[in-house]
Amino acid sequence: MTATAKKTTRQFRADVSQVLKLVINSLYSHREIFLRELISNASDALDKLNFKGIEQPSLLKGGEPLEIRLTVDEDAGTLTITDTGVGMDRDELIENLGTIAHSGTQAFLAGIEEGADPVQLIGQFGVGFYAAFLVADEVEVISRAAGSDEVSRWVSRAEDKFTVAPFQGEHGRGTSVILHLQDEHKGFLQTWQLRSLVTRYSDYVSHPILLGEDQINQGSALWQRPKAEVSDEEYQGFYQHLAGDPEEAIAWSHFRIEGGMEMTGLIYLPGQPAPDLFWQETRGGLRLHVQQVFIMDDCDVLVPRWLRFLRGVVDSNDLPLNVSRELLQDQQAVRGIKRQVVKKTLDLLEQLAEDRPEDYQKFWQSFGTVIKEAVHEEPRHREALAELLRYPTSQGEELTSLADYVSRMTDDQEAIYYASGTDLQTLKDSPHLEKLQSEGREILFMVEPIDEWVVRGLEAYQEKKLVSAMHGEQTNDEEVADAGTAKDLLVKMKEILGDAVGGVVPSQRLTESPVCLVVPEGAMHAHVERLMKKTGQSFFDTKQILEVNPDHPVIQSLARKEVRGDEDLERWVHLLYDQALLVENSPLPDPNRLARNLTELMAGVLDKG
Repeated sequence: MTATAKKTTRQFRADVSQVLKLVINSLYSHREIFLRELISNASDALDKLNFKGIEQPSLLKGGEPLEIRLTVDEDAGTLTITDTGVGMDRDELIENLGTIAHSGTQAFLAGIEEGADPVQLIGQFGVGFYAAFLVADEVEVISRAAGSDEVSRWVSRAEDKFTVAPFQGEHGRGTSVILHLQDEHKGFLQTWQLRSLVTRYSDYVSHPILLGEDQINQGSALWQRPKAEVSDEEYQGFYQHLAGDPEEAIAWSHFRIEGGMEMTGLIYLPGQPAPDLFWQETRGGLRLHVQQVFIMDDCDVLVPRWLRFLRGVVDSNDLPLNVSRELLQDQQAVRGIKRQVVKKTLDLLEQLAEDRPEDYQKFWQSFGTVIKEAVHEEPRHREALAELLRYPTSQGEELTSLADYVSRMTDDQEAIYYASGTDLQTLKDSPHLEKLQSEGREILFMVEPIDEWVVRGLEAYQEKKLVSAMHGEQTNDEEVADAGTAKDLLVKMKEILGDAVGGVVPSQRLTESPVCLVVPEGAMHAHVERLMKKTGQSFFDTKQILEVNPDHPVIQSLARKEVRGDEDLERWVHLLYDQALLVENSPLPDPNRLARNLTELMAGVLDKG
């Protein structure tokens, strides 16, 4: 026996120990999912062997069928899940079951910290093996890698360590996971219970699942079956198996393309977002099959990044069986598949929005930001994507589409008006909207930074230009001549504020407030520039324009000759400027100055009183 073949005891990596504790302590009410996860791992092992066998046919020699077998030993109190798949050697057992490398535990832990449901995460991040310890106090894994004669045995009791040693008995190709069930969970040894769990969680695994001599799953590729033969329950069950999601999908599309391209697809819209939806490195992707042979999971070249939330499977007849992830990049057939997936997804979203508007609203609350990304990234689909947009407006609590907004416009309204900021209530109370609201105009409220790029991408909808209620039309000091008796005051205000503003001009939008800040036409809104600055992105630092309401009593008072010469004028001007910043949720350049000005001006007013 070589040194490497001796029995060794090793510590779990610290993060794996954390996952073990979280799984055992957080999922106590969902213990039955252990079988779903172990069968899913077994199915993956069979798929991998099938794929490897394309280039190495010798791995499939020996006549062993590709199957999963459940074996019950009531006397020993064990349940064994065996697959005849790719198997693992000693080093792979250590790597896959005892370290971070392939377990996805970092992502799992990050999701837990963000408050995500552990049941949802466990399937998504590949830590499902540890669910075995929900029902077992000891787990054995015996495995022989395809093409090897060496058999290894991994054992752990869910503590901080595990052992790996050579296995002296007979074992065919693949892996056996032996669960030594805790007394309170020996009900899982009953055959009716196992049949029920397989039907609920794993009926659509494409490999046979055997209990004794009986196959207890359908074992057929659901996406290859005619739609009329598949029930909603079966579609939902397959989604939950495919996505590792305990929740149901909100909608799906099952389609077949024939002619110049031959493919079958089944795509799903999840009911809730994955916790990594907005992680920078998250790409997403569909499961790819070629002629019903599994090729790879999470095939990101089949979907644009904005469709990273999509789940499903694509089965192509136009790709070679030995296609690699790198080779996929240059395949014309892949580009065709991608076009079809995007088209079918847009059709599905449009149908959901039209037929089930309440469900679409729920989808939008979770995934609307990603759809907005597409408006920026997919110029060819902007027209279709514009129909999917939803925004809150000044005319009610319900989100509205652009089409519904336009349908409510009066004949004399030539533009779609919107207000952009970081907070919905702040926008509703914004002085920028005073004149528009007095005229009965409806305003769309946009509270996400991505909306800036949505508007720049769309520019117009149904020939109606999108116009910001916060962009200035007058941008130079020559316009102060329109300020009437306040024109000299506006000149003085610009002198006092200096480079803090790009100009001080009379306002055409204010009816109740004395001042507001606007950005020049075509410039980014202030909150977007702040965000870009914070994240280190380059942008043009725009000077905002202070618009002044010449008819406001405060401005009229300051404009009177006897007040304009008051030594407190500078304090009043800075106070108005700071007020404008506060109203739009912008940070103050000098909070202490605001406090001093307020104190001194209040003291002056009280003294005169």
